[in-house]
Amino acid sequence: MTQILDSLPADCANGILCCYVNDTQQLKIARITNISNWYFERVVFPGEKLLFKALPEAQLEVYMLRFSMVDLVEITTCDRLAVESFRAQLDSMVQHY
Repeated sequence: MTQILDSLPADCANGILCCYVNDTQQLKIARITNISNWYFERVVFPGEKLLFKALPEAQLEVYMLRFSMVDLVEITTCDRLAVESFRAQLDSMVQHY
């Protein structure tokens, strides 16, 4: 049996596709810790787009290495990272230009 460490728990049917973009020149670590029975942690390289499936209420914590210490620099709920909301934001931006 194959075990996938970052798949959502089986009882979570309302997962959404999310996208996080590291638009800095620094390496970042993205973690979700507020969903029970689920472990999600990824290294996100500078300029990388991270696509993942999560629950809308999941909180993405983003850490960055600064001066030999790892600092929490951002917390965002995954409903704000939904691919559909990115599309709506892009459409809105295009209409303004």
